[in-house]
Amino acid sequence: MESVRPAGVVDVVVCVAATVLLLGMSVVLFGSDSSQGANQIALVCGAALAVGIGVKNGHRWKVIEQAIVSGIATAVPAVMILFSVGSLIGAWMLCGTVPTMIYYGMLLLDPAVFYLATCLVCAVAALSVGSSWTVAGTLGIGLIGIAVGMGLSVEITAGAIIGGAYFGDKMSPLSDTTNLAPAVTGIDIFEHIRHMTWTTAPSLLLALLAFALLGLGESRAQSQDSLDATLELLRSSFQINPFLTAPVVLVVYLAARKVPPVATILSGAAAGIGLALFFQPDGVRAMAGDAGQSGALAMWRGVWTVLFDGYAASTGNAGLDSLLSRGGMGSMLTTVWLVLAAMAFGAAMEKAGILDALVTGLVKLSRSTGGLIATTAGTCVGMNTLTGDQYIAIVLPGRMFRLEYAGRGLHEKNLARVLEDTGTITSPLVPWNTCGAYMAATLGVPTLAYLPYCFFNLVNPLVSVAYGFAGFRIQRIARASGGAAQAR
Repeated sequence: MESVRPAGVVDVVVCVAATVLLLGMSVVLFGSDSSQGANQIALVCGAALAVGIGVKNGHRWKVIEQAIVSGIATAVPAVMILFSVGSLIGAWMLCGTVPTMIYYGMLLLDPAVFYLATCLVCAVAALSVGSSWTVAGTLGIGLIGIAVGMGLSVEITAGAIIGGAYFGDKMSPLSDTTNLAPAVTGIDIFEHIRHMTWTTAPSLLLALLAFALLGLGESRAQSQDSLDATLELLRSSFQINPFLTAPVVLVVYLAARKVPPVATILSGAAAGIGLALFFQPDGVRAMAGDAGQSGALAMWRGVWTVLFDGYAASTGNAGLDSLLSRGGMGSMLTTVWLVLAAMAFGAAMEKAGILDALVTGLVKLSRSTGGLIATTAGTCVGMNTLTGDQYIAIVLPGRMFRLEYAGRGLHEKNLARVLEDTGTITSPLVPWNTCGAYMAATLGVPTLAYLPYCFFNLVNPLVSVAYGFAGFRIQRIARASGGAAQAR
């Protein structure tokens, strides 16, 4: 039986460089539409190259194939969530939940503080439920609608939503990633959260300052005509009623009670359908189209159509119709394709030994504490980019760097903090990452369009690395010979 050889430097360079080049060409040629298919092809080509390198080094095709299948299997929960969110968005558009959120939000929020308030509201909500995806899929949709109605930037709004949502997700003990990082490194979750506060709180404050400055040029007077026209269109197209916010409350409540995500989201969709039949019967019948059915059959066809094909608005205003015509499981198919391609690529890279060789080489370059933390951060960002999954970006670097941190007398909490400051936080900034794909599909804003305004997500990794080089709040422990722990 032929022996398996480890991946060499040339293997790593060829595979990574070729994939990065293909993804770069995808963005250059297709711009913000690259996630509609071009990125997927680039990732599939990268996976094929990784498989070829693995076979060259002695790995059996069947073994690599099984690894890819297993890698894709780990994305199935995310795929189920994506499809569920597609139905939820369609149902909430149909019943008037999103239009109602937009309506009241436009009445209450001042444009001058809108970006700041958006970030804060999403931060508090995510801190309560522990899920950035839930916040983006509920409050985020409404906030994007409010921005459109006020004539504000949807790109900046998406950045504020994502920044706030990821702050809350990162600091909540209910979050899966907040539990995963300390589990990988072997520390207590609340110890982990306390240690993260030193890098996370300043990052949020800087982001809030940036959003406050961006809002200074906005005023209600400048957008009053557009606002009044949008409010009138919403009133004429939907029954606006406070009761229609009930599905949002239900989803937040179930998420806080740790009900599984798919069950939570589908419950919200079901609540939306129930309210649509009661409050928006004309809208439900309109979605049935001219198919010859009437009565209960027409209503059922309308509901069914919205769940798989989304809601189609007809307010008479092209901009508002574009905003409200969304949802349906079918709308998530391109995103699911992207997720599957990314997971296949990451699994092929790992099984071929390319990821392990890459990280091993990086560790040798890290001489100082700051260098080690910077290398860890870079590895997490690289894993988010190369594997397309934030969980891999936390687990793999956590496993690979844990002994190195201990050997240098660095407490595990330092590693756990870097894993979250970079592995969790940068995941929505990569278009083909599951998180980036989800945010773009849910908010309707391309990843590369909102990326410059994700101030929290961009600043937090830099703060974490700066602390490492400055030696600020770096917890130290005695080496193997024993001794008391010390902090500096």
